[in-house]
Amino acid sequence: MSDINAIFEPGVLVRHPDQPDWGVGQVQSNIGDRITVNFREMGKIVIDSRRVLLELVHE
Repeated sequence: MSDINAIFEPGVLVRHPDQPDWGVGQVQSNIGDRITVNFREMGKIVIDSRRVLLELVHE
């Protein structure tokens, strides 16, 4: 896991940079290169952090 992904701990709010219509998501888990996020408009999605750099949301 890259160092930047260490900030994505459970409870952190994020957005998917290529899927703005998914809305804000809350990180559920971060294991290895897989970050599970529950998005408001899309539900639970597993993100490959080697391919997608999630954006932090400050609400």
